[in-house]
Amino acid sequence: MSERVERIRQLLDAALSPSVLEVGDDSHLHAGHAGAASGGGHYRVKIVSERFEGVRLVMRHRLVYDAVQGMMHSDIHALAITAIAPSEQS
Repeated sequence: MSERVERIRQLLDAALSPSVLEVGDDSHLHAGHAGAASGGGHYRVKIVSERFEGVRLVMRHRLVYDAVQGMMHSDIHALAITAIAPSEQS
């Protein structure tokens, strides 16, 4: 696991206490992309947290972005988020 992926995991775990947390690095799929030139990676997150119960999707994403805010301008160029409340799991 890369250092960035581990740091994303730590930040999300501390902020949202998820029951499920999957973080993937898709940076290799974006090689040559203009945004990748800055050094920031492309990541995907699937997170299930009690904090999302009764919370609208846009606010769920805001909670995730707030948790990784310090990485957004240097380490993360793009972040694909799937944010689910436990009651919504299939």
